[in-house]
Amino acid sequence: MSNTVGRSIFHPTLLCPSVAEYQSKVNSSGILANNLFKAASVNQGPAQTQNFLLSTKFRGNKLCVRKRKLAMGRHGRVAVIPHAVLTTDPTSQLSGKFNLDGDIELQVGVSSIGPGPITKIDIQVSYNSDSLILHWGVLRDMQAKWVLPSRRPDGTEVYKNRALRTPFLKSGSGSILKIEIDDPAAQAIEFLILDEAKNKCFYSNQRFKNNGENFRIKLPVKEKSVNEASVPEDLVQIQAYLRWERKGKQMYTPEQEKEEYEAARKELLDEVARGISVHDLRARLTDKTSSTEVKEPSVSQIKTIPDELVQIQAFIRWEKAGKPNYSPDEQLREFEEARKELLAELEKGTSIDEIQKKITKGEIQTKVAKQLKTKKYFRVERIQRKRRDLMQLIDRNVAKDVIQQDIAAPKPAAPKTLTALERYAKEREEQNKGLVLNKKIYKLGDNDLMVLVTKDAGKTKVHLATNFKNPVTLHWALSKTTPGEWLAPHPSILPPGSVASQESADTQFETGPSDPSYQVQCLDIEVEDDTFKGMPFVLLSGEKWIKNNGSNFYIEFDGGRKQIRKDNADAKGTAKLLLDKIAEIEDEAQKSFMHRFNIAADLIDQAKEAGQMGFAGMLVWMRFMATRQLIWNKNYNVKPREISKAQDRLTDLLQNVYISYPQHRELVRMIMSTVGRGGEGDVGQRIRDEILVIQRANDCKGGMMEEWHQKLHNNTSPDDVIICQALIDYINSDFDIGVYWKTLNDNGITKERLLSYDRAIHSEPNFRRDQKEGLLRDLGNYMRTLKAVHSGADLESAISNCLGYRSEGQGFMVGVQINPVPGLPSGFQELLQFVMDHIEVKDVELLLEGLLEARQELRPLLDKPQDRLKDILFLDISLDSTVRTVVERGYEQLDNAGPEKIMYFISMVLENLALSSDDNEDLIYCLKGWNLALSMCKNKDNHWALYSKAILDRTRLALTNKALWYQQLLQPSAEYLGSLLGVDRWAVEIFTEEIIRAGSAASLSSLLNRLDPVLRKTANLGSWQVISPVETVGYVEVVDELLAVQNKSYEQPTILIAKSVKGEEEIPDGAVAVLTPDMPDVLSHVSVRARNSKVCFATCFDPNILANLQANKGKLLRVKPTSADVVYSVVEEGELVNANATQLQEDGSVPPLNLVRKQFSGRYAISSEEFTSEMVGAKSRNISYLKGKVPSWIGIPTSVAIPFGVFEYVLSDKGNQEVADKVKVLKMSLAAGDSSALKEIRETVLQLKAPPQLVEELKTQMKNSGMPWPGDEGEQRWEQAWKAIKKVWGSKWNERAYFSTRKVKLDHDNLAMAVLVQEVINADYAFVIHTTNPSSGDSSEIYAEVVKGLGETLVGAYPGRALSFISKKNDLNSPQVLGYPSKPIGLFIRRSIIFRSDSNGEDLEGYAGAGLYDSVPMDEEEKVVIDYSSDPLIVDGSFRQKILSSIARAGSAIEELYGSPQDIEGVITDGNLFVVQTRPQM
Repeated sequence: MSNTVGRSIFHPTLLCPSVAEYQSKVNSSGILANNLFKAASVNQGPAQTQNFLLSTKFRGNKLCVRKRKLAMGRHGRVAVIPHAVLTTDPTSQLSGKFNLDGDIELQVGVSSIGPGPITKIDIQVSYNSDSLILHWGVLRDMQAKWVLPSRRPDGTEVYKNRALRTPFLKSGSGSILKIEIDDPAAQAIEFLILDEAKNKCFYSNQRFKNNGENFRIKLPVKEKSVNEASVPEDLVQIQAYLRWERKGKQMYTPEQEKEEYEAARKELLDEVARGISVHDLRARLTDKTSSTEVKEPSVSQIKTIPDELVQIQAFIRWEKAGKPNYSPDEQLREFEEARKELLAELEKGTSIDEIQKKITKGEIQTKVAKQLKTKKYFRVERIQRKRRDLMQLIDRNVAKDVIQQDIAAPKPAAPKTLTALERYAKEREEQNKGLVLNKKIYKLGDNDLMVLVTKDAGKTKVHLATNFKNPVTLHWALSKTTPGEWLAPHPSILPPGSVASQESADTQFETGPSDPSYQVQCLDIEVEDDTFKGMPFVLLSGEKWIKNNGSNFYIEFDGGRKQIRKDNADAKGTAKLLLDKIAEIEDEAQKSFMHRFNIAADLIDQAKEAGQMGFAGMLVWMRFMATRQLIWNKNYNVKPREISKAQDRLTDLLQNVYISYPQHRELVRMIMSTVGRGGEGDVGQRIRDEILVIQRANDCKGGMMEEWHQKLHNNTSPDDVIICQALIDYINSDFDIGVYWKTLNDNGITKERLLSYDRAIHSEPNFRRDQKEGLLRDLGNYMRTLKAVHSGADLESAISNCLGYRSEGQGFMVGVQINPVPGLPSGFQELLQFVMDHIEVKDVELLLEGLLEARQELRPLLDKPQDRLKDILFLDISLDSTVRTVVERGYEQLDNAGPEKIMYFISMVLENLALSSDDNEDLIYCLKGWNLALSMCKNKDNHWALYSKAILDRTRLALTNKALWYQQLLQPSAEYLGSLLGVDRWAVEIFTEEIIRAGSAASLSSLLNRLDPVLRKTANLGSWQVISPVETVGYVEVVDELLAVQNKSYEQPTILIAKSVKGEEEIPDGAVAVLTPDMPDVLSHVSVRARNSKVCFATCFDPNILANLQANKGKLLRVKPTSADVVYSVVEEGELVNANATQLQEDGSVPPLNLVRKQFSGRYAISSEEFTSEMVGAKSRNISYLKGKVPSWIGIPTSVAIPFGVFEYVLSDKGNQEVADKVKVLKMSLAAGDSSALKEIRETVLQLKAPPQLVEELKTQMKNSGMPWPGDEGEQRWEQAWKAIKKVWGSKWNERAYFSTRKVKLDHDNLAMAVLVQEVINADYAFVIHTTNPSSGDSSEIYAEVVKGLGETLVGAYPGRALSFISKKNDLNSPQVLGYPSKPIGLFIRRSIIFRSDSNGEDLEGYAGAGLYDSVPMDEEEKVVIDYSSDPLIVDGSFRQKILSSIARAGSAIEELYGSPQDIEGVITDGNLFVVQTRPQM
């Protein structure tokens, strides 16, 4: 690790409180810091805490003088080594034997240990009680006032700052206690004996009392010689520190440290040998009044100011200067200036005590430079964001799934042998006929408890079973609201033998089935009342209460939720082997965070082998942990530094994955955000150390703070961050306990959870008002320590770790030195300072700019491997997290904001999302689009709102795709692993949803929803786009996808509210309207089908209108659309009868449709001059007809065709007999209703072999027409072409086409398929024209849509909208744009051949078969993410006008040629227009 701990003689863990206090008073900003440090003697074992007294403390913004409360003794120092013992020392000399009240005997033994000053005191009482305590103190100089030792026996508490109270230990029928004291100045111990529970004090029947009240035992006084003399280790530490200062604060090696330490000890021993007492040494070394004049010139001063006062004065100067950020040199200067001011007072004759009082009252004259009095001098009001090429941010790393079976792994083991309880649970579940509502298996040590909740015949049934050997009793109740509620069950539902009480019942488990192999106890409970939501319970076995990790068990009935799924039992879409391994070792992981993080580190290699799904599984596991779905600690004590070290190991490995596997970076970031940073050595240990100092410094050692202290020592967790924040909020709210609980509950910590810890927190905080300032300061600093370990996404600690710090004298992280991350950009520190200066500023726009600029500055470093990469990563994660929280904070200021400001916020949040995402090309182009939209808005461009609406729609699509990626990648692992680990069902069901909500995508979606109505209003778009304006009446039905119901037949007229419509679906029978929030193209297949079928079809942009429509589910509505709006109302049943009669009349006017079977003409291929109705379909004939008849500037591609009948003839060829037989069988299955045969037929057709004559004729016709012959490029190219031809033939059996022909009762066997062969024109744009506006039916205007690349994205089911426009036929050079494109994908292809379907079932009168069958290019199209911000069709108005008007003129010319409305497809390449097909507009 490069985060090193500075080594020197003055390391704070080797300093006594006085030195550490002296050293830690001033932090890096020149202000007084709290004293969070650990004091431990060098030669002692485990470090023990020391107490000390500060006469003054700086708390918050004012100086508080702590009043000394002297009761039974003045405060002083005694070195005490506490040990509670089980037996008294037989060598002890009996110093007193007393008879107490009630014939109780007290014996006190005193003895010396060796030649040193240690005195042992053994106390025995012939009285046995759990509440017996010793109330005691130590006397010096036989004065009446007690000295309170700071090191005490285990369990000792301070009583009102006047005495110590130590519990006795039971020993047989009596109680014992042992204390050891090594202070030569201690002359006696005084004490009382109390039974706290009985509030009783034991008195002696003799007069051996001090003033008739206290017991006093004299301690032996030893003659001290030089050889026997010793000095307390804390004084040796001070002397060593002073020597280090005198020598210029050098950096020592460990050997030099030891030498210096022993030299300091020798100096003090020499002074003791000269007759100076330890008391006088202490007074001199700790700046107290000394009774002995010390001649050593390096430390004695005639006139000195205590450093603690200088520090306070320096802090006051800093506050008056406006709390600037001083450099280290400026800090030293300010410190010396403060000293000069106080020395000036001293020279006037003012005493130290008077100076202290004047500081308290603010009466010391202070001169501060004017330039320091305002913060603005030290901060920039707004950063200047650098201009960057957003293209440099594109990350095209896409993970490829690793199929689990391909991973090298041992063969699957034999099925696991089920335990008796598992077999019993499985059989009960299989026997149950009702709905399974919940199922849990609890691990209880070596035993298990199964709880199964079912619903049958209106009753909720709870089945419990356990494999405990001893009898078990269920102590239970019912709950209607919260898990903490206990309501007594009604006597009627109590199982036989139950015993009821006021709020609960006790029921004993019964022996299970007669089969002895089960060895289970079981119990069934039936609850008829549906108002009960769950059952709280505990178990009783013998005299032992059994709980769920310290809390009550609680099982939800939850009949309103979905039935428990098989939870992805086959683990499809997961790294199953890895998840099985995780489940296998979860019991071990539950012991502590140290165990879990080390296990996770061990599994990283297996995750790498499993690829994307492996890291998805790791994320799910870590997320379950972070959201408290898994046990954090189970009866295992672990030191914080051990947790921190395990975190460090795991995050180091994740750092390596981030560099070596860039395709997994987004998942790695998400995993790291659940883990926390960690860190070796001192970082984690400070969690233990600093809580002790907080307690001691603020006099809060009992109650809740002591319980929390015990929890922190036992096993710290991320909950401690929340608890600390709750305490801070509680204090800030003027001690409102409701605020404390609100902070806890808002962050998922309930009273039950506090009680569930191994070291439970029972009490509420209860502080005094005089503790407020000190606790706020110290808990604020402690929060930084907690976050440094537990919160990887904490901004302040992440900044500190990257910029580096050396905290020799700060309350936070004392003694830790972290070097700056190398290679940070110039000015980066100032940028982060700007961020921190604005972190709470109300106007969040400035802060967002700073956060994003910081992320952009870090971006290049994230691609470079280095040892400290994880520190950069955690900083970037924290900046990302802060953006999200800041945006949510800024919603209020957007309430009355104009569109420009909302758009700017959208661009910033989108930038943040792109910086955190893999495969972010679409997001980057959306961002470029928003930047263009902002520019158009500022420049008052007439199209700004219309263009912004297109970018908004595209951004929504991008968010939808991202959510779908999360769902497909994470949810299967969440379901499978959740079922293995017994995770709450609700947590599994919303797993992906919560992942999305936690990211920038949720904030971005919220901002888009704010802007959408503004844009629609500005662009006059309204709330609807009407695609097929048909008035109708029907019953409302709500469906998720139109695709899911396209083959359904509704028995009554139905208005479908479909959440998803892609564009290629069929309209189901019985549907009279389809209303959707989705945005299929107006010229997509489903849009054409709706118009042809006279079905109302419209897109609703207003979620409120849509929600109202959905709320009418089951009701009869009349829907009346216009060209731009839809009006709807509830109607009576009679109106439906009239509407049906009208519909029947209209339907009756349509003549029946017939197809004539086509025969093989003997020709395998024909030229365009031979296109006739007997040979080819209308598509081929129309393209041939256009040649030579349209204006010369309209290009017509060269074409040949494979005529009708060729497919059937090839199928009957002897070489294809086996294929023909299989197709015949499959067609019989299809006729019998097996629709799965459709796919099999298509696959079978691909097995056809090409007759040589077909190959030869097609080659001849293509070459004669000037088209390239694929076979000239090799046999493989011909095979590609032949496969494409067979795909066109096979599309006769597409599901959509097959069911469509059945609806109109067309004979499917008579459907013949010709193949139109054309050279692919590599298009810049593709278009579709309807020469009569399909939405309004207006024949005076042309409607057209344009896409980038090939036209398949327009006519196929590709999401997003095309550019749409209308043009009046009397003004074709003035096209009017209706909408800009939002399709993210364009299709492009190399020079190739396309084979187009051309059936005899297309363009029949009354039936539109166009678009039902496939057109297949020989080569696969390349999907390209489109950047519209640089597309001339978008940004160049004159270019756009030229292209759109040429499309309109082409449509007008072709309509004039045919004399009827036309549906035309074409392309634009290099500014030239080509028409590839035309058909009558339906």
